[in-house]
Amino acid sequence: MGTVIMHNVVSVDGFIADRNDAVGPLHEWYFSGDTPLTGDDEQHDHSGTGNRLKVSRASAEYVRPIWAAIGTIVMGRTLFDLVNGWEGKPPAGDHVVVVSHRPKPEGWHPEASYHFVDSVAAAIGKAQELSGERTVAVNAGDVGGQIFAAGLVDEVAMDVVPVVFGSGKRFFGSIDGQHLLEDPHVVIQGDRVLHLGFKVRR
Repeated sequence: MGTVIMHNVVSVDGFIADRNDAVGPLHEWYFSGDTPLTGDDEQHDHSGTGNRLKVSRASAEYVRPIWAAIGTIVMGRTLFDLVNGWEGKPPAGDHVVVVSHRPKPEGWHPEASYHFVDSVAAAIGKAQELSGERTVAVNAGDVGGQIFAAGLVDEVAMDVVPVVFGSGKRFFGSIDGQHLLEDPHVVIQGDRVLHLGFKVRR
């Protein structure tokens, strides 16, 4: 089975959004560089602005192989509702698994490979089944934190942006207790972002 990586862009003080789910300047580095993130001229962000993803060369060289390796994204219902499931076209991978006690909206993009399950264990099981040897990418936040606390995450990847939020939605959600990670095996400085990767200590 492929590696399960919990990933998100995050503020220096550990927040992925403010209390109203606004990301502020966290994603600005996606548009401030001179290197297209993909070779696809149609690759845009999913916020509705239509901007092309262009980052620093260092960030592009780091992000491209990660995105290419993703088979399935696991997300919570809150993010699904906020972005309307990226209109059935995830930013990476071929499949999405949504952790939710509510079913897929009736008639919503029937062509899209989106699967709704009601537990984090079922989400990772389904994601690994769909991904095969490819990576399972878990969005951080409350659902990501639950998956991490359940011991189902192999690595943690953080794109740390130099901003302090002070409060908001935490990268690891509301998990309790201490959890050890290995020393970082990825430390890459981009423009206005620091890419970090940690394996989870077993």
